Amino acid sequence: MTTTSPQASGHDHFFLGGDHRRNERKVWLVIALTASMMLVEIIAGTIYGSMALVADGWHMSTHAGAMLIAALAYRFARRHAGNPRFTFGTGKLGELAGFASAVLLALIALLIGWESLVRLTQPIHIDFAQAFAVAIVGLIVNLVCAWLLKDDHSHHGHHHHHDHDHHDDHHESGKARDNNLRAAYLHVMADALTSVLAIVALVLGSSYGWTWADPVMGVVGALVIARWSWGLIRDTGSVLLDAAAEGEEVREEIREAITPTGSEVTDLHVWQVGPGHFAAIVSLMAQEPREPAYYKALLAHIHELAHVTVEVERRAAA
Repeated sequence: MTTTSPQASGHDHFFLGGDHRRNERKVWLVIALTASMMLVEIIAGTIYGSMALVADGWHMSTHAGAMLIAALAYRFARRHAGNPRFTFGTGKLGELAGFASAVLLALIALLIGWESLVRLTQPIHIDFAQAFAVAIVGLIVNLVCAWLLKDDHSHHGHHHHHDHDHHDDHHESGKARDNNLRAAYLHVMADALTSVLAIVALVLGSSYGWTWADPVMGVVGALVIARWSWGLIRDTGSVLLDAAAEGEEVREEIREAITPTGSEVTDLHVWQVGPGHFAAIVSLMAQEPREPAYYKALLAHIHELAHVTVEVERRAAA
């Protein structure tokens, strides 16, 4: 006998993070700040003939573009959360946007690294006073943006304190990591890092004449940004590919709940469908099998499980 049953009849597939709307508003605000600063630098640089200002302005535009990806992903995921075309909802769209942003971050690191190496071999004149002022203003803007995007929940594990009531974002997962917000945050931090390193290099260059410090700091910044990019690619890619490592704690909790009944878990698939939301297919074998609803009730305390399918088979007589 094989029977299959979902988590509940009439269930929905709203697997968005608990802070989805708040995070979306944060990203749009940061885009407005970044775009404003970008336009000011490009216009001022053009008027005053400063290539440093123009270059920094266009550099900020790449981060604004990356954050636009995050904002549009939030918007699309929210608007299409109930669209039946998406079998398991739109909760993983943030991971896709985060992955795209991570690739952009890697390209930015590559460009900064290449430009820095070129300047090591072909030094250029640096207007220290003007460049220093640009770096300071850029750093202030980036720190404000980083503060706005800081996700206090990004490093928390699984928490068992939310319910499945149909409120604002449905099946809220208040403490789940939002990799889409994390991607936007890393872009801002990358910009802030380049500003800090530029300030250090400019101080060394103006005080000791170490003009080589500027490109060296550029290489250091490129390596750090590349490392951040790789971490984001790894984490978002794992979710997109339903890697086994995602939901390992949930997988163990399922086994711990089922094993004491004398049933054998013959096959178990757990994958993430949104920030803090997991789906599972549990295949069981028992001497005296019970209805799937019985086994689902045993898993009810695992609130991260937003969608469960249970298959039960009778163990063949010896």
